[in-house]
Amino acid sequence: MNNQFRPFEFILPTKIIFGPGKVEQVGRELAVLGSQRPLIVTDKGVIKTGILNTVVASIEAMGYEYAVFDDVEPNPKDINVEKGAIAARKFNADGLVAVGGGSPIDCAKSIGVLLAHGAENIKPYEGKAAATKPQPSFIAIPTTAGTGSEITFSSVITDTQNGYKMTIKSPFTAANTAICDPELTISMPAQLTASTGIDALTHAIEGFTASCSEPLADAAALHAIELICQNLTQAVSNPNDLDVRSGMLVGSILAGIAFSHSDIASVHCIAESLGSMYDLPHGVCNAILLPYVMEYNMDFCRERYSRVARAMGFNFESAEEGAKLAVNNVRKLAAEVGLPAFSSFPIDPDKFGILAGMAVKNISNDSNPRPMAEADYINVLQNAWEHKVCSG
Repeated sequence: MNNQFRPFEFILPTKIIFGPGKVEQVGRELAVLGSQRPLIVTDKGVIKTGILNTVVASIEAMGYEYAVFDDVEPNPKDINVEKGAIAARKFNADGLVAVGGGSPIDCAKSIGVLLAHGAENIKPYEGKAAATKPQPSFIAIPTTAGTGSEITFSSVITDTQNGYKMTIKSPFTAANTAICDPELTISMPAQLTASTGIDALTHAIEGFTASCSEPLADAAALHAIELICQNLTQAVSNPNDLDVRSGMLVGSILAGIAFSHSDIASVHCIAESLGSMYDLPHGVCNAILLPYVMEYNMDFCRERYSRVARAMGFNFESAEEGAKLAVNNVRKLAAEVGLPAFSSFPIDPDKFGILAGMAVKNISNDSNPRPMAEADYINVLQNAWEHKVCSG
């Protein structure tokens, strides 16, 4: 059988509601799900924007009570999840509403896992099979266009005791409903728009080229690449353009569908290691490292990278030419939207071996199209640090 058509399964349990002003429907969607006492999971940054006011007004209009848990850090930690579960139980919550970027949404997913299993600690649910029970009613409302967490099955949480990011992956962690309102993304500052945008591009490219990719995810990935490349620079330079914001949000949703049904790969393995060790912004790490991992992978997925280049809008004569255009365009986009150089990060290059060791142990390492050992990760990190182009 052609490898392109090997057996696969495609599950999308999340209802997606997209459009300007749709956040006002959260109260009605809670009613559909039978939830009347939701815990709102968010962070202090979202509260400062005033976005929560519309969410709360919609819930109050239904006559429902709610509580707010905002103790969610960037790169959410197990202690955030466990405190959130305590808050949910104290309030006797019958559902969850996550409002924010990937951190509050991932945190809410894992809070739901603890509530579903009657557990206090999230560590035992690490991996792809440990979460086995449906969680309480869950609505995800993204305020960034990047993580796609509102429709994925994964929750990435920092294990504070062991110092690394663990993944809780199961269809049971998916939101029942994702309310995707592009108006909520207008308040994102330029740097966050840039980093989350290329984070979404990373999801699409890794989802399309992962060793476990499949046709339906491929289709979502290619359209995501097209939308992101058409709209990213404009979203940074003209943040109030709702059409551009809509394009980025749809691109992020499609990228989330792509990688949740395929997988991420070595870019994320490194980014999650950096987040664990240095608490660096996940999206920025992905964005900076993407072209270097693509260069490393070149000989193993040249044809696929050429298809990425087509989705980016390029015409070319050969797969090799297209693949190089794709890599160069990723690097160009990162520069155009003002992302920093890897060497500007507060990182000790002498720790690259530790980072590489963590990356190899990541559950998505085997999904990279070209096998990566510790030495390969060290080489990629060093090339990124020195702004070198890999020979492949």
